[in-house]
Order: sequence, then C-alpha cells, then structure tokens
Amino acid sequence: MSRRKDEDALKEQIVSSGSIPRHVAFIMDGNGRWALKRGLPRIAGHRQGVRTVRTMVETGPEIGVEVMTFYTFSTENWRRPRLEVTALMELLLDSINKELEDLKRNEVSLRVIGDLTGLPPAPREALEKAIRETEDNRRLILVLAISYSGRREIVQAVNRVLKDRVAEVDEESFKRYLNTSELPDPDLLIRTSGEFRLSNFMLYQVAYSEIVVTDRLWPDFSRRDLYNCIAIYQQRERRFGKTSDQVMK
Repeated sequence: MSRRKDEDALKEQIVSSGSIPRHVAFIMDGNGRWALKRGLPRIAGHRQGVRTVRTMVETGPEIGVEVMTFYTFSTENWRRPRLEVTALMELLLDSINKELEDLKRNEVSLRVIGDLTGLPPAPREALEKAIRETEDNRRLILVLAISYSGRREIVQAVNRVLKDRVAEVDEESFKRYLNTSELPDPDLLIRTSGEFRLSNFMLYQVAYSEIVVTDRLWPDFSRRDLYNCIAIYQQRERRFGKTSDQVMK
C-alpha cells in the first residue's frame, strides 16, 4: 500500500469510528531543535512550524474537528533573547497577513487568548483585523494562545468574579470568566517533541483532556501524525471519574 493510500485508510478509519474530538489543542514544541539538527537558525524552525499549523488547520475540518488551539507564544517566551523575540513577532505579522485571505476563503474563524497589550503595534493590529474579518466564519475556530499564561488566566478570572461581586461560583459559572468562555474544553491535547509537561497551558480547561505526547518535533508533525494521535484518543475510555460500568450504561 502506498504511503498516501495508507494515510487515507487511516483517515477513513478514524472518521468512521464516529468519536472525533471536537476540540484539539496543541503544545507546539521542537522548532528550535528541528533547526539545530539542520544547522539552521532557530527562526527557520519557527517558519517551518507555521507550515505545520497551516496543515493542521486544513486537516481538522476535513475530519470533523470544530476547534483547534495552538500554544503560539507564552508569557515566559518574552524572556528569550531579544533578537529571537523580534523575529517571532515579525513572523507572526507576516503569517497573519499571508493567511488572512485563506482563512476567509476556508471559513475559518480566528480567535486569540492571552494578553495582546504587550505585542508590538503591527502584529497586534493585524491580529485584531483578522479576528474582525473572520468572526462570522463557522467551519473551524482557530485559537492562537499568544502572550498566554494559564495561571494568569485563572487569576484574571478570579479578579473578574471579585469585580462583579459574585458571592459564589460553581465550575460552570467560573468558566464564563475565562478567555475560553465560548469554547468547549479540549478533548485532546497533543504535545510534540516528547516533553511531558503542560508548560502553563490551559490549566483549567485541560482537566479532563486526553493527552498524547509524541516524539515528533513540531515542524515534522504531519497529517498522519494527527490521525495517529486521534486513533490513540479513540482507543481510550473517557470516564470523567466514573467507573467503566457506569460509562457503559
């Protein structure tokens, strides 16, 4: 069987199972290592990583995924060397400008979670424009976590609760104060490059997410890799604290 036919067979297999994750989140790791292995500057790995994001955004709606969230730039990433941060901001601006028409044509709605106030004006304005121009699209919700911190998001949510003088909240009402209030929690969280940690990403939202870690570096992550991760997800029993017998009923 050819590689393409094998990939198509795997795609058909996971789609026919009927249990496609509604929301898939990605901790994209390994761009720098990918570049280092090839004797390239780190920014080359980030550029290749953007191509992987594009592939995922094209693939998700084809198999029934409704939301895809990408951990693009954490608050901790501001500590990286200034030249790398500058290059990343330029890459973000260039990517948004290049991809906007494709997002609109493919009915992809762009959302951002995180603190955009610290971004340089040009990429911040480009993001805001792309969000406005794609807000009515319904085929896929694409969420970029930029200047994002899971702990900060929870603290900010608590402060919003205090500001509203709410006497008591439960889990469902607290969710309304998070940046992801209009989104379902991730069903599947994929982390590349073999690292087993959350890195301060969506700490509240991934409480019951299935987590799949792959050794594949993000720039090398492919459609087939996504299908394989979803196949692993489909083999797991999501009990949410119940016993297997309760789930079967």
